[in-house]
Amino acid sequence: MTRETVRRAAAESVGTAFLVLAVVGSGIMASRLSPADTGLALLENSIATGAALVALIIALQPVSASFNPVVTLVERALGLIDTTTAAALIAAQIFGGLAGTVLANLMFGLDAVSLSGHERSGLGLWLGEAVATVGLLLIVFGTVRSGRADRVAFAVGGYIAAAYWFTSSTSFANPAVTIARSITDTFAGIAPASVPGFVVAQLAGGVLGFLLVRLLYPSLTGAADAADRKVLS
Repeated sequence: MTRETVRRAAAESVGTAFLVLAVVGSGIMASRLSPADTGLALLENSIATGAALVALIIALQPVSASFNPVVTLVERALGLIDTTTAAALIAAQIFGGLAGTVLANLMFGLDAVSLSGHERSGLGLWLGEAVATVGLLLIVFGTVRSGRADRVAFAVGGYIAAAYWFTSSTSFANPAVTIARSITDTFAGIAPASVPGFVVAQLAGGVLGFLLVRLLYPSLTGAADAADRKVLS
């Protein structure tokens, strides 16, 4: 593994950890501040998550700022990174996500690991995850390939904050975050038994998203791929 790959993996791990800290931590805070109003708690959770995403992408984009195995797999499918790098980044994302959940639990005086009892399953929720993931990929790669790479952070943060509300699943759209959220029995948690269905739906959304990106934003020259590498790496 090269020094550059280690550097990128570190950025992915730290970024995913802070993303999950935002998701889980704000979920705990929201449920404590608004225990009788689930809608308000979700609003608080979505705003915190979207804002954190904007900040994290801006800060870590010069190194690596995917924070999502599906995005990384699409980068690999597009030929932007090699298999070894993709594997290292995905492992870092999963590790970072789990670390973020543990830290969030500890910050709020909970057990470091507590398996969630919040079951999330059913065709409607799985469809919501697939839709959320397709949309995320279109936002990420579409923004880059349309020449507005400097707006990726705001586009992604805004999309995720909105997708909390317009998808039935509240838009996990990220296997690493989904796995991480299984070890917190709080507002943002998901039961371990529900994780496989969500991950399969996210991967299915990833395939469709990849096909749409290739259809809508074909690489007409090497310049487009070079721009992708610079922004997404």
